[in-house]
Amino acid sequence: MKKTIIVFSGDLDKALAAFIIANGAAAMGDDVTMFFTFWALNILRKPQAPAHKKSFLQGMFGGMMPKGPAKLGISKMNFGGMGAKMMRRVMRQQNVNSLEELIQTAREQGVKMIACTMSMDVLGFKEDELVDGLEYAGVATYLGEADESNVSLFI
Repeated sequence: MKKTIIVFSGDLDKALAAFIIANGAAAMGDDVTMFFTFWALNILRKPQAPAHKKSFLQGMFGGMMPKGPAKLGISKMNFGGMGAKMMRRVMRQQNVNSLEELIQTAREQGVKMIACTMSMDVLGFKEDELVDGLEYAGVATYLGEADESNVSLFI
């Protein structure tokens, strides 16, 4: 079986849901493809990425958006960043893997992670600004994966 997940949100709680589902499906032996687009590209950003010449708006996007999973806020009750800290603390107390651990587990299980090249162009991201080990493709690649999938999710 094959599962596809479009990851559109860059919110911590939604990223957690996407990776928990991806890891669960991979653990059941399914092939899993995650397609990261627009704000979800922030999940894949390197905290210390090389500088590139960008348009004014692309520079604004890059400067205002979180760099990597450790900087993501939550979708509700973020309280200026305190919500994410509280969520991470409760997760640790309940022995729930962090987003960083879930990402690593997904990699180890062979989950395919694709960064949307059109979204990268719009936001001004270059491949070396994102974590290693990704594939890069457009919507046609996602649609091809989804055609072969028995489940497609949009998170």
